[in-house]
Amino acid sequence: TGSLGGAGATVVVADFQITVDNGQVGILLNGRNAPELRVSRQYANMIDDYQRKKGKVTKTEKDAMVFVKQKLDSAKWFIDAIVQRQNTLLNTMNAIVEYQKPYFLSGDETDLKTMILKNIADIVEMDISTISRVANSKYAQTPYGTYPLKYYFSESLTTQDGEEVSTREVKNILNQVIEEEDKKKPLTDQKLMDILREKGYNIARRTVAKYREQLSIPVARLRKEL
Repeated sequence: TGSLGGAGATVVVADFQITVDNGQVGILLNGRNAPELRVSRQYANMIDDYQRKKGKVTKTEKDAMVFVKQKLDSAKWFIDAIVQRQNTLLNTMNAIVEYQKPYFLSGDETDLKTMILKNIADIVEMDISTISRVANSKYAQTPYGTYPLKYYFSESLTTQDGEEVSTREVKNILNQVIEEEDKKKPLTDQKLMDILREKGYNIARRTVAKYREQLSIPVARLRKEL
């Protein structure tokens, strides 16, 4: 990712480009994250020449070859590390796309399922800390907008039936209930909590207030219309 200053504007450079075509979701890693790296053949040839000469080399030539070999080994290690990082990024994005495929096909936020870091960590067989670093630092450009990967993760709640639901789903229901309320008698957070619980969502009044604030919806007395 990257940003450009000037007039307070921030430009996000996506790490992944997601495409959707005929029900197929494609994933492309940004070139900045997938550089083409290779060891110069010139230095590899120097090592080959040295090995062919065997004992017919001076001490200076031997010292030079030892130095070159150390640098070649370091370069190969660096390239391997970059390839491993690319694989980590692609495996993580692939797992997210598969887990949230209905959303990537539709672009409808309500199709996003409850997904926590452990879900993806289990799929790609990596530590949760690794998935967390990727989710908190990378962006994906999709047909529906550019989002940080953490957008696709959510907290979860448990319904009275023991079913896990996304907090995003609860917020959508909360927003709908408020939109349909009688504006002459707007619903208090306590009443909103009661309605959500009637719908099967175990939620505390303070949590209702938090979600309402996150939705930029004012308290009941400020929603009242005469």
